[in-house]
Amino acid sequence: MTIKRISLAITLAAIAGFAEASAVAANSSVHQASAVAARPQVTQAAAFDSSSAVRDLPSAPAAAAPSTADTLEVQSERGPSANDGNFQGEGNRQDSQGNNQGLTPLLTFEGLNNLDNAGFLGHGWTPPDPVGAVGPNHYVEMVNTVFAVYDKKGTRLIGPFLLSSLWQGFAVTGCNDNSGDPVVLYDRRADRWIMTQFTDPNKTPIYNCVAISKTSDPTGAYFRYAFSWGDFFPDYPKYSVWTNGYLLTSRDFGPTTEYGITVASLERQKMIKGDPGARMVRFFLDSAVVPIYLMGDGLLPADIDGWSQPDEGAPAPIVGTMNATGQYGAPFDALNVFELSVDWQSPEDASFGLATQLPVAQFTSKFPCTTPTTVPPSSQTRSCIPQPGTTRKIDILSYRQRPTFRLAYRNFGGYEAMVTNQSVQATPGMAGVRWYEIRRRNGQYSLFQQGTYAPADGVHRWMGSIAMDRKGDIGLGYSVSNATTVYPGIRFTGRLKRDALGQMTLGEGVIIDGTGSQTTRNSRWGDYSTMTIDPTDDCTFWYVNEYVQTTGVSPWQTRVGSFRLPGCASGGGQQ
Repeated sequence: MTIKRISLAITLAAIAGFAEASAVAANSSVHQASAVAARPQVTQAAAFDSSSAVRDLPSAPAAAAPSTADTLEVQSERGPSANDGNFQGEGNRQDSQGNNQGLTPLLTFEGLNNLDNAGFLGHGWTPPDPVGAVGPNHYVEMVNTVFAVYDKKGTRLIGPFLLSSLWQGFAVTGCNDNSGDPVVLYDRRADRWIMTQFTDPNKTPIYNCVAISKTSDPTGAYFRYAFSWGDFFPDYPKYSVWTNGYLLTSRDFGPTTEYGITVASLERQKMIKGDPGARMVRFFLDSAVVPIYLMGDGLLPADIDGWSQPDEGAPAPIVGTMNATGQYGAPFDALNVFELSVDWQSPEDASFGLATQLPVAQFTSKFPCTTPTTVPPSSQTRSCIPQPGTTRKIDILSYRQRPTFRLAYRNFGGYEAMVTNQSVQATPGMAGVRWYEIRRRNGQYSLFQQGTYAPADGVHRWMGSIAMDRKGDIGLGYSVSNATTVYPGIRFTGRLKRDALGQMTLGEGVIIDGTGSQTTRNSRWGDYSTMTIDPTDDCTFWYVNEYVQTTGVSPWQTRVGSFRLPGCASGGGQQ
């Protein structure tokens, strides 16, 4: 099957308005742009069955560190990248660490690492793309290409298992491969777990594979689904939990030069019940029709935190970013906010379109990466962030025009709030984390606050993930490194709801300090990390990212840490 191209027709008035964007942004007002999408594509799951309990799968044997020749790249990200790194300015930088209130984690524990891959496969993989989710009693972690389940004290209960083992005996054999880009979610209202991966892009048709736990126990059995993408490769799939659907976005590459973004909703209620007739509503933004700067390299679907749900029938926000000095020729720096509406009684009437554009403070997405002649072509332009003791550098991925996982959503009654972030060049040659809080009130969007966390201490900060607790306090985690004293490690910061806007005020905490550097030639660093909120108190943040302990070709490890901010006490309801 080939993707049916769905055109996104931008109104002439909106296109004309782009010429005035710089003046609009300077006045900090919202530039409105409307869009109407053609009818969606509605399909049914291509395959379905029930698995046995994952706790019964075989774990990996111990393995020695993979050699240079044995370290493979999961998938080389397709699409343009840029390495000229010309600094074009930064409009909202925070150059201090805040009040240094001594943020410390409640708990940290060791997660999955590249030796787990080597134990199964005899070789390692990069990048790990660490992702995790927390439930009432468990923490589930996935990386390329293994997963494991822990209790909330950090004890590993089961695993590591290969991603493919979750799909043993499934009708779509491609799900049995270790193709990667996994995502794990916890659906709080249903008390269920979702684990996903895509299939090999070299074997068509290509699928997204989605497993839903049958019970609240992530070590038990799963309902398994596969949704076909035909001969298009759904790179960088990102999932979320919405009221009536599991939302899915991906950046799609066709068999030749075709490129676009998919925005889809999977029929949540049927999938929870194990109904083989679960459907998918799908829109495809074709870059031959839609200006590519409107969708960039990926969009994020809103992912609900907390018990308070969106109003019945409220559309799901889908957010992307654009940069005027990036590679796609955007007219100004902004957040592009789309909306998806699906009624499963009449899915053919689903709608998707651009709701508004929110101008943001100036930022620079390009970074001064290098292109050594000794690296393989798949990794050129990725040598960006320096590390101690080596000339090898690691990837920042700031040149990808997209926010990084998640778009964390909360309903506070009088308004809805969403937070997300992206890596930027905060000062010439230095990486920082740009973060945003978007609000929706009575259906209208505004940019409530934004900031770029980049203290002037010579340390690069990038690859972040952000979330908000029930009080409206914000926690932000990220990678750190520099060329001399700071090995690739994991830190976090935060702010309270009533603190000065645009500032991470609470100082900086350490999940773990790195003690080694990564010397693999392909320079890849994880394409995402993950911050989630504990559903038992709506206060405790759980963060997973990668770090390096021992210098080597690809010795990545992951670390999980939890913390609370002083504005939110354990227990109680959302306020």
